[in-house]
Amino acid sequence: MADLPFGFSPGDDPDRDKPKKDPTSGPADPFGFGSGDFNMADLGQIFTKLGQMFSGADNPMGGRSSGPVNYDLARQLASSSIGFVAPIPAATSSAIADAVHLADTWLDGATALPAGATKAVAWTPNEWVEGTLDTWKRLCDPMAAQIGSVWASSLPEEAQAMAGPLLAMMTQMGGMAFGSQLGQALGTLSREVLTSTDIGLPLGPKGVAALLPEAIEALSEGLEQPRSEILTFLAAREAAHHRLFSHVPWLSTQLLNAVEAYAKGMKIDISGIEELAQGFNPAALADPAAMEQLLSQGMFEPKATPEQTAALERLETLLALVEGWVQTVVTAALGERIPGTAALSEMLRRRRATAGPAEQTFATLVGLELRPRKMREAAALWERLTDAVGIDARDAVWQHPDLLPNSTDLDEPAGFIDRIIGGDTSGLDIDAAIEEFQKSQDEGDDPAKPVDS
Repeated sequence: MADLPFGFSPGDDPDRDKPKKDPTSGPADPFGFGSGDFNMADLGQIFTKLGQMFSGADNPMGGRSSGPVNYDLARQLASSSIGFVAPIPAATSSAIADAVHLADTWLDGATALPAGATKAVAWTPNEWVEGTLDTWKRLCDPMAAQIGSVWASSLPEEAQAMAGPLLAMMTQMGGMAFGSQLGQALGTLSREVLTSTDIGLPLGPKGVAALLPEAIEALSEGLEQPRSEILTFLAAREAAHHRLFSHVPWLSTQLLNAVEAYAKGMKIDISGIEELAQGFNPAALADPAAMEQLLSQGMFEPKATPEQTAALERLETLLALVEGWVQTVVTAALGERIPGTAALSEMLRRRRATAGPAEQTFATLVGLELRPRKMREAAALWERLTDAVGIDARDAVWQHPDLLPNSTDLDEPAGFIDRIIGGDTSGLDIDAAIEEFQKSQDEGDDPAKPVDS
């Protein structure tokens, strides 16, 4: 693609590696500073020049971005990466609908939560991108917006009054950078995901169980189990996720709030900006290759903070609890009906352990590394809790976020199980919590609170 924004070229520019003209000589210096010493007094002129450079620049990939992420660019890059995809045959769509219906029937005996999927569909990779993009916006906007806001607060005091043009430029470039990164990730991910909830988050519309037959077919080619059993197993996982996300009203918001909390804890090390002011030749800003090198030096990278670490711990724990619960109920529902259920569950665990596209996307956009160890421990906790108190009491734990196991409980499940058996909810009024939960279902409120980490 010849029209990618500068700084994001995949390397197709034939002149990219040619020697550049010395930017410090004569008229090649558009800022007029030459190669002399640079000080803070020059920032005003630099910011003005940068503002002029970018104020009239058009985005060649879908127009200007009105938010912190250029989603038009993300959509087009994802579509370009996917390429042509044949329409899904009607017979395949029908088979997927039948598999979800059968799986929901079997799940009725494995969980107290009722069916949550009101519709079952087959998605192409492009339909997955379109069907999940609204949720990706909710995941990415807080991070991208926070990066933009910390820029202003991190500038040296004497530069803040002059920084308008630079910040506008960085906002535009940041939107392109994040959009480009997201588009490439979604294009890759759309070819790999098996269902709308494959990465543990409710990415698609509520109540719509979606499976991707192209990816399922590719997965089936390397497995010994019959395709019909693989399809039913994946349909059961999708249906189980929808039961949880549809009937635990605070859960989706809790997951997204953890991402937002991570973004709000972001800080930028201003030493990089100080280094820019002290040693950078502003003439190099006229050279796209030099700009790309500048932005890739890590000068503007956010630094991890204790607040971010705590938010990631909450998100990781909650994702592990969701995944562990789904594995437990699916195994209970299908274990005797589909002999390969245990092997298929182990295959999915290993698939995540290899840091596939889903894990890479999270690491890039959220900073989260999904650890299979946590998921295995969560599944073991739910299984032991089921044996100890039964299905109804196990699923009642989802009635309020304060009732859920925390990260310590995943390491030591015996104490959590003893508390549930003994009715000890660590100070939470269980009757009041259930009443609040039921009221929230009637009124559509959200009783979400942070999960202990």
